[in-house]
Parts: sequence; structure tokens; C-alpha cells
Amino acid sequence: MEYEFRHDPITGSAKAQFSYEQEMIGPWLEVEVGNNAEMLSALLLAVSNIEQGQDQEITVTGKEYSVTLSSHDAHIQPNINMNGTGEMPNELNDDDLNFDSNVISSCGLDDFRQILLSWAKFTA
Repeated sequence: MEYEFRHDPITGSAKAQFSYEQEMIGPWLEVEVGNNAEMLSALLLAVSNIEQGQDQEITVTGKEYSVTLSSHDAHIQPNINMNGTGEMPNELNDDDLNFDSNVISSCGLDDFRQILLSWAKFTA
């Protein structure tokens, strides 16, 4: 999986860019996780709970995106997919993203943990 973290030269905010297959992870990190240490801790705990068999599936619904963790994968999708309204609101459209409202980005649970840890280090 290819990705890059960088700081926006104008705003200084953290940005995440992922390869096409996982491109939804970038905006999810930026919007839902940001530099929120509590959210990062909660997500890492959720990953541990899944791995230890305490939970079979955990869904964390954010303002714009949701992540569903299962024993092997993490799936990230825009909330529009979850409420069935069909069209992506203009506020969620981004010229840099090539997705429609039916796209879900996925990665393995181990990769997801590494992404979270790398993002935490980058935004610290």
C-alpha cells in the first residue's frame, strides 16, 4: 500500500494521500481523525479488541466517513453509503478524489494499525 503524509503549505494542516485502491483513507484520516489523540487511541483499542476476539466487528461513524473493523479488514466509506440517499453532497466532493458514492476503501487490519501509528507520529 502506497501513501504519503504531508503538510499543506498554506494552512499547515496534515494531509494524507493514498494509492487509488485506498484513496478514501486519506480524507477519512484528515476529517475524522486529524490530530485527535483520543480518536487515535479509541481506534487502536478497537483494533486490539478485534484481534483479541473481544469484538467481531466495530463500526465507528464519524461526521463524513465511517470505518468498519472486522477480524481481517478495515473498510472506510462515506456516510452517504450508509444512509442510502444516493448522491454525494457537494461538500464531500473533492477534485483530487476519483470516487463515486459506492466506493469503499479497504486494507488489512495490520496495515490499518500501521497507518494509524504513522499518522499519530506525523501529526504529533
